[in-house]
Amino acid sequence: MRCPFCGNVDTQVKDSRPAEDHVAIRRRRFCPACGGRFTTYERVQLRDLVVIKTSGKREDFDRDKLERSIRIAMQKRPVEPERIDQMISGIVRRLESMGETDISSKVIGEIVMETLARIDTVGYVRFASVYKNFQEADDFDKFVSELRPPGAGDPE
Repeated sequence: MRCPFCGNVDTQVKDSRPAEDHVAIRRRRFCPACGGRFTTYERVQLRDLVVIKTSGKREDFDRDKLERSIRIAMQKRPVEPERIDQMISGIVRRLESMGETDISSKVIGEIVMETLARIDTVGYVRFASVYKNFQEADDFDKFVSELRPPGAGDPE
């Protein structure tokens, strides 16, 4: 593993332990050349996924991009970081097990929204506002009103 500080390719593993509910291995590494310490994660990847954007453009699936968007939606929410990691790993496993290497961004977005809806409503609405490209407050109002059961929140 190349050292991110000095580029040395001869780094040493100092500690390994399971992470993300045993679906990844967390490794603490040390670079003897510069003394730098850093962490890497090793995960099983069943297949290389390609995302088909709505424009038709194709790009490699990026777990980090998925993780960033979910973490932004869940920012300052009362959900443990480990729970978010498990959710992300579950989404990736679900995508990999679909049997297809080409997956539309719409399918990914729907799976993320479905998962977020079960975990945190505010995170779900935040993600949906970007995913569905809300342009004004009425878009939020309409979306949130669809979440409420009939009669909930109506003044008596």
